[in-house]
Amino acid sequence: MILISGRNLTLGYEGQPIIRNLSFSVEQGDYLCIVGENGSGKSTFVKTVLSLIEPLDGEIRYSGGLKKNEIGYLPQQSGIQRDFPSSVMEVVLSGCLNRHKRIFGYSAEEKKKACSELEKLGMSEYRKASFQELSGGQQQRVLLARALMATEKLLFLDEPVTGLDPKTSSELYEIVDSLNRNGITIMMVTHDIHPALNDAQTILHLSHNGYFFGPKEKYFLSPMGMEFMKEAGHDHS
Repeated sequence: MILISGRNLTLGYEGQPIIRNLSFSVEQGDYLCIVGENGSGKSTFVKTVLSLIEPLDGEIRYSGGLKKNEIGYLPQQSGIQRDFPSSVMEVVLSGCLNRHKRIFGYSAEEKKKACSELEKLGMSEYRKASFQELSGGQQQRVLLARALMATEKLLFLDEPVTGLDPKTSSELYEIVDSLNRNGITIMMVTHDIHPALNDAQTILHLSHNGYFFGPKEKYFLSPMGMEFMKEAGHDHS
């Protein structure tokens, strides 16, 4: 079942195309890695899928029961996020706001779900802790729980391990892979070859000279994939 798709899309800003003739689809249960050099359009793709900007040509289709506001989004971490002056529970519950526009607090059901997501990510004991006092890896787990409050179908992660040490990065990838194996569809922008090698099923490689979209196995045999692996220092066979 296809959740998101686009055909012959032109993406860009203020009438200036960055990506042309892009066609892709994301099926339920898929794990899609989005890779590419700086300036190739990854951020533009993210913003278009999240409906923050419109395609210059073509249309993004949401199907399979997925609505635009049911995409759980984990953005690139910033200093502002790291210094967020709230409790862990408050940060996780804020993931409900985009869907419900709630004014008078959160329902018992939402609080129960927040506790469940924190438990799933091994962060239950920190629910009353100050978010800004957590380590970078712990903060990313909390922000991942926040993203899960918005969805039961699809997570869109933008460079989720930026600034994390290798061990913490590996642990986060294991969590994301576990979520995928339990039915959550994953779309992940990354500079790190690890998830593309080990976890992804499908690759979207954006380039100044076009793009590749297809199964991981075909990507590694493609000129674009082989060049990417060479630059990353891997000889995949």
